[in-house]
Amino acid sequence: MALMNGGEVLTRALLKEGVRWVFGIPGGQLCTFTDAIARVGRPKGMDFITTHHEAVAAHMADGVSRSSDMVGVCAGTVGPGAANLVTGVYVAYADGIPMVVITPQIHSDRSYPFKGSTQQLDQIGLFRPITKWNALVNRWDRIPDLVQWAFREATTGRPGPVHLDINVDVLFSNGEIEEDAFLPPERYRTDIGPCGDPEAVDRAVEMLLAAEKPLIHTGGGVMRSKAWDEVRELAEYLQIPVTTSVAGRGALNEDHPLLFLPKNMASIMAESSSDVVLNVGCTMSEYDFWGQPTMWGYPSEQKFIYIDVDPSNIGLNRQFDLGIVGDAKKVLRQMIDKVKKEVKPVAERDFIAAYREMEEQALAAYEEMAKSETTPIHPMRLIAESVDFLGRDGILVMDGGNTGLWTNIAGRVYQPRSYLQAVETGQLGVGLGFAMGARMANPDRPVYIIHGDGSFMINCQDIETAVRLKLPVIDIVSNDSAWGMIKGAQHAAFGQRYCGVEFGETRIDKIAEAMGAKGIRIESPEEIRPALEEAEASGVMTVIDAQVDREANLDVPVLFEMVINLWLQGCDSPYCEGS
Repeated sequence: MALMNGGEVLTRALLKEGVRWVFGIPGGQLCTFTDAIARVGRPKGMDFITTHHEAVAAHMADGVSRSSDMVGVCAGTVGPGAANLVTGVYVAYADGIPMVVITPQIHSDRSYPFKGSTQQLDQIGLFRPITKWNALVNRWDRIPDLVQWAFREATTGRPGPVHLDINVDVLFSNGEIEEDAFLPPERYRTDIGPCGDPEAVDRAVEMLLAAEKPLIHTGGGVMRSKAWDEVRELAEYLQIPVTTSVAGRGALNEDHPLLFLPKNMASIMAESSSDVVLNVGCTMSEYDFWGQPTMWGYPSEQKFIYIDVDPSNIGLNRQFDLGIVGDAKKVLRQMIDKVKKEVKPVAERDFIAAYREMEEQALAAYEEMAKSETTPIHPMRLIAESVDFLGRDGILVMDGGNTGLWTNIAGRVYQPRSYLQAVETGQLGVGLGFAMGARMANPDRPVYIIHGDGSFMINCQDIETAVRLKLPVIDIVSNDSAWGMIKGAQHAAFGQRYCGVEFGETRIDKIAEAMGAKGIRIESPEEIRPALEEAEASGVMTVIDAQVDREANLDVPVLFEMVINLWLQGCDSPYCEGS
């Protein structure tokens, strides 16, 4: 039995979970916690990583979780510090990313209900809508139990962020505690997901085998359950084409002959014309047009099989013919075992060649933009060349509006957990935090950010954090001195009349240099690759300030205009009403 304060108890509980970093900004109420990390955590490999804004701390924790098996942890002090975490926690909640959020609370005798203390804030109420679970820790001896509970909730079922609000007197209290209060994770939570109902699995296999034009569509659930090997094995054995949601990119490497790129003509054709769709871990939300015709087939003609660990996601937006509640990896393995007992490997299906030809034709339409020699740089040329330079092993972080659309066209993802984006929120400013967290969790892999100047400026102050931590992230800024996507929308609707969308001229490369990073400014396409080579060789945080063609960036990329038009033409879904 050992005597320790609440901050040390919290530190020891996190150490049992293998936590390596707590990201945040310290405050007086967190002093026993940060001191315990210095005394007890650092010798055992855990440290407190301070940022310049709590949102970046949350994004770093998120980046750790998205790119690895670890659960990111972040903290902000009472009141304003906790409130500043909200942006980052909301992003993780929307995308189903496990994270543990820690906030101190004012003294237990003056909170819940509050009595007028400085910085008082109902942090339980604040975080409840954007966390999977949260709890008030108002007893010193409950810290180990509630930390364990938090990690169990964050990682099981559909993952998500969780929140612990700890009264400051609890963190400063001293008491004796038995060592066996700090249980190893395998003693209080399981990482073994549930299998699917065997009869439902058998029926799903029957439907796939009977299909003339089957399709596998993957979502973020494949990433969370690590089911990418099973997706590939089932697709290859039965020669089934694969499409992905944005969150599901990387389930199959994007030069695989069965994979068709998101929102390309081939994937649109596959999704709208397949007779049986095996939907694995995707909620069919707005990015997937809610699973509705005409972008997908009519329910009378297209059967839908859902696999999801969360039953509330099954049929949320698209009616289904068969729903299987279970872990994607486990259910797909059940299906593979059944399939291999029933049939021999299938030869390539004739219609796949037609999909492939359609995709090649669509991509050819963008080759001219990707090879543009114009000055300033065409956005497609910047992104295509940057993604090509990144290679197959890199992690790409996408952060921006129009920049994101160009990246979705020109980008390629070759490994799971290699494409990080705030998918369901479209939140700007996540790039640097995601990238730093991903680089810390994957120190042997290159990490690049591609974003617009608007996104870059939201959290550029934390370039200093990357420099201090010696993280050689390469940050490519498509600089058009504007909120490009909104300016493009105003241009389309109102011609030359703009409001609130233009910035002054800013030397972004000099901002980077002022914080100790390397800054490179480029204005012509022939400078792109030398700049990338210089950045990679430097071994330090580098910002490439790329001056892009502002006129070209006004237009929403042609592919996405086409997607919207196809969606609206002849659409009789209620989602199109008033369009």
